[in-house]
Amino acid sequence: MSSSIHIGDRYVGRDHPPLVIAEMSGNHNQNLDRALAIVDAAAKAGAHALKLQTYTADTITLNVRGGDFEIRDQGSLWAGQNLHDLYANAYTPWAWHAPIMERAQQRGMLCFSSPFDESAVDFLEELEVPAYKIASFENNHLPLIRKAAATGKPLIISTGLASLGELEQAVDAAREAGCSQLILLKCTSTYPASPQNSNIRTIPHLRELFGCEVGLSDHTMGVGVAVAAVALGATVVEKHFTLARSDGGVDSSFSLEAEEFANLVVETERAWYSLGSVLYGATISEQNSLQFRRSIYIAEDVRVGEILTRKNIRCVRPGLGLPPQFYEALLGRRVNSDLKKGTPLNWSVLS
Repeated sequence: MSSSIHIGDRYVGRDHPPLVIAEMSGNHNQNLDRALAIVDAAAKAGAHALKLQTYTADTITLNVRGGDFEIRDQGSLWAGQNLHDLYANAYTPWAWHAPIMERAQQRGMLCFSSPFDESAVDFLEELEVPAYKIASFENNHLPLIRKAAATGKPLIISTGLASLGELEQAVDAAREAGCSQLILLKCTSTYPASPQNSNIRTIPHLRELFGCEVGLSDHTMGVGVAVAAVALGATVVEKHFTLARSDGGVDSSFSLEAEEFANLVVETERAWYSLGSVLYGATISEQNSLQFRRSIYIAEDVRVGEILTRKNIRCVRPGLGLPPQFYEALLGRRVNSDLKKGTPLNWSVLS
């Protein structure tokens, strides 16, 4: 059951509105006051959870210059940068985690993080985080997955870059290590991602294959992809959040600002509510509208014994007479009383 997964005091599943996560990443620009301002703005925008990333440059890469440790992809936002320098600029100081998490709790948000190595899991356990998120670039790091899963807390794994075989390995590693509350996030690991490369039809396929909750880690601009994902069954939506893209930062160019994020929260919830169930016929809320359908009315005054013709009966609004399906059958029938124009036709007035 979807209600079996809960992060803190919030349930995750198809019986509940989607959990919307604001990813801070490196958008604090190495300023704690800005980080706390992001927490406040995300809460005001309606985010249900705030997510951090827990690493240092030394826990994620080697301090090596040139060669494999320079980003060569000219299509990357970070082309030409050294990996160690990039992560030293983007990481969230571990000493900031506690005050950020405390502020998030004060603002009514869940707060958890993506650990990038085993030492980060140990650190986050000391902070009593309610869940763990494995980033796409770490979903082949099976020792890390096992470490996070062994805590027994809900585990969210982004699927970016992973082949189906690699996802099977990740899911097996998590479950074998004790994970009973698993959420996979469909993710396209380009920054920003395009709608054309999002392939969110994968969401119900992931659910079917792995028997778990599935959501979306979305790097596209706007909210359209996220809304469509909810229509396909996504129960979690994660988007990067910043105070202002114009402020710059490692992830700012594909992050949502507060007003956009507020729209994301509203529209994904609307999408979820709209799913409903398979239903035909008038709903309870539509009952009053039935009167505005067409039905059969006397269109000219008719005397007792007269025959009904196409001239003296018509299918019009409102819908208080016989349904139009009986129109042909009524032609040629005689009436048993005088009927004024505007009288709804019913079987009792027929001879």
